[in-house]
Amino acid sequence: MLYGLGVTIGAGIYVLVGIAAGRSGMHAPLAFIFAALVMSFSAASFAELGTRMPVSASEAAYVEKAFNRPWLSLTMGLLVVLTATISAATISVGSAGYLGVFVDLPPSWIITLVVLSMGLVACLSTRQSVTLAGIMTLIELGGLVLIIAAGFGTGSGVVTRLPEILLAPSDVAAWVGLSGTTLIAVFAFIGFEHLVNVAEEMKNPSRTLPWALFLTLGLTALVYALVVWVAVVAVPPAELATSSAPLALVFERLTGMSLKTMSLIAVIATLNGIIVHVIMISRVLYGLANQGNLPQVLTHLSARTGTPLLATAIGVSAILALALAVPLTGLADLTARFTLVIFAVINITLIRIKSLETAPPVQVFVCPAWVPVAGLVSSIGLLLLDLVVR
Repeated sequence: MLYGLGVTIGAGIYVLVGIAAGRSGMHAPLAFIFAALVMSFSAASFAELGTRMPVSASEAAYVEKAFNRPWLSLTMGLLVVLTATISAATISVGSAGYLGVFVDLPPSWIITLVVLSMGLVACLSTRQSVTLAGIMTLIELGGLVLIIAAGFGTGSGVVTRLPEILLAPSDVAAWVGLSGTTLIAVFAFIGFEHLVNVAEEMKNPSRTLPWALFLTLGLTALVYALVVWVAVVAVPPAELATSSAPLALVFERLTGMSLKTMSLIAVIATLNGIIVHVIMISRVLYGLANQGNLPQVLTHLSARTGTPLLATAIGVSAILALALAVPLTGLADLTARFTLVIFAVINITLIRIKSLETAPPVQVFVCPAWVPVAGLVSSIGLLLLDLVVR
């Protein structure tokens, strides 16, 4: 669960709260609630597939099982790698804004140093790197709880202004803005599904994986909604949208304390997000090679740490190249769209697997047959809505 929260929260709220506020103002918290509902169906599909096949490069393995097409499996695996790479690049760009509070260096230098150093951390053994990520997750979660507590402790505005969160049914512009914000909010939830790629390293995935997936999604949704609401009440959305360190600004406005306090927590959060993404990317590349879909050299593990060093180096290089070349908003939108495509395929895969069997295997998490259908419809629906809005 700490791994899931680390890859999700570090990738989301610290970086994107300003963009969400700029797009939907006081209605922004609703976008995160809607996004969580869309994600919940796919989370159940991932839980069932992950307990059926607890392996690395999980999404590729699911597609191979359902359709028995190696090229399709490879395509799916590479799409997962590409999406995670774009996501990690997004976090890397976001981290530069917070680190800029402490160091007077060009953003490109900060991004380079961050990505390379977090790549080195990801080369440690899985137990060491995930333990470090878990500790960092507790710190970043504590920062968000601190903002929520400060928001509720500074006056009654957080409660009395709640009616402002609602949209008028006739306000077309607000609904259009909210739909675009929901796509960004989808990005903020990306990460929980990466838990399936470390299922192979879980002691009891049939029990652990479903709990980890649902607790990660539920806790993230609750924290996001509260933090975004406190943020837009404390700081005018237009001002929030222009800040390179939005949650640090919120914390300063609420407490009168220096930007550096929350910026330090945000730095830890974004660094954590990069670490867990690099771990996931390397495991997917390793899994694809282990399945025979990529060169076998990628299956080589370090004798000292037991981690795939070449696969890790490839992931770090790709993240750095994207982070230096593409602006933050473009990266977030692109990641969200690719993720929705992956979710749609995963739900189709589970529908296919269920249709080919008379009874599910024993000792796996089983979701009702309508759940992957709902996940497919909601994922495609959000993609089509994005096309219409754009």
